[in-house]
Amino acid sequence: MGGMDVMFRDVQATVRFGETFVASDGFKALFREGMALVEDTAAYLDGPGRDESRLLARHAALSYASESMRLTTRLMQIASWLLVQRAVSEGELTLSEAAQEKTRVRLSNAEAGESDPRLIAELPLSLQALVGQSKRLHDRILHLDRLISDDRPTPEPRVSPVFAQHDMLRSAFRA
Repeated sequence: MGGMDVMFRDVQATVRFGETFVASDGFKALFREGMALVEDTAAYLDGPGRDESRLLARHAALSYASESMRLTTRLMQIASWLLVQRAVSEGELTLSEAAQEKTRVRLSNAEAGESDPRLIAELPLSLQALVGQSKRLHDRILHLDRLISDDRPTPEPRVSPVFAQHDMLRSAFRA
């Protein structure tokens, strides 16, 4: 049998997404992206954002305050989730211990008091961009969290019909 036959027939182990994802380069990239967004947001809100908020009309300044609170809450959820997953990756927590920690790291799908898009449009573009980035990252993490929580085994590879026919031909010519 050729190498490809072995590749398709010898794979018997079940691979769990949660166990492999937290050790992957994809997770490391996600971790860096999330933490960079936390840092960028903090730098903006403490610096240029503070200056920009002072220039806003009263109703827009109230929207700025509300949206910046939503943003920081969302980012704290993201950072907490990422840190728990990194602890799993580094062997400091097991997946079951991480599941217990999940009760403290509440990733909510429904944002309390979702913002009015017309009010968001009046906010500084930098804040709008950070809000958009955080929502996209939050959605990705919610998806990953569901995959990890479900911890479904990935389907086992099937023998390819092409390789099965190839084996039959090879066997026929050997006889």
